[in-house]
Amino acid sequence: MVIIGVNERGQKSFLANVDGVRESTQSWRDVLLKLKSRGMNVPQLAIGDGAMGFWAFIDGIYPQTRHQRCWVHKTANILNSLPKSSQPKAKDAIHEIWQAETKINAEKAFELFIKTYQDKYPKATLSLQKDREELMAFYDFPAKHWQSIRTSNLIESTFGTIRHRTKRSKGCLNREVMLHKMFKLGQCAEKNWRKLRGFDYLAKVMEGVQLSDGIEVIPEIRIAA
Repeated sequence: MVIIGVNERGQKSFLANVDGVRESTQSWRDVLLKLKSRGMNVPQLAIGDGAMGFWAFIDGIYPQTRHQRCWVHKTANILNSLPKSSQPKAKDAIHEIWQAETKINAEKAFELFIKTYQDKYPKATLSLQKDREELMAFYDFPAKHWQSIRTSNLIESTFGTIRHRTKRSKGCLNREVMLHKMFKLGQCAEKNWRKLRGFDYLAKVMEGVQLSDGIEVIPEIRIAA
């Protein structure tokens, strides 16, 4: 189980990289409680897949934290409920949702997908509908951050590096040595991470500045006659 955070300078770093039991609630509980004891502030937004163990417990520790479901994982789950012949068109329709410039346009694309597929493939549309609010959370954050916060690709790409090396050591290491190796491989990958785009907006996010479709809302100043 891996958690990656971003500091006020836009630098990404590992906050946790541990093993657990099938991403269970108890395993995530241990990870999150340790992070809190180390002094981690309340995150403004948490991004992840549908691992229920994580979401079930983060609400108990950080109830103020917004949820953002990973669009890559969600897309894969939806497409798995469709026949292969329908998947390319459905994938394009899903992209129309999360790649929309405004939340209004995203909502329209969302409704169109539901109307198109709900009669023939209700399981696919239910998978999309049940996380509607969590899939759209990124629209309330700076547009420059959208590329980084709509998916958990950063973690997945790091896993790719770790898997590539650990597969070749399978069966040759005990648990403690394997964890140490994974940690060091993660640190090596961390050195090549780029800063978060638009990290100068992070301060405004922490201050609770109102945003609409990723753009700061400037309140109108009314001048009395």
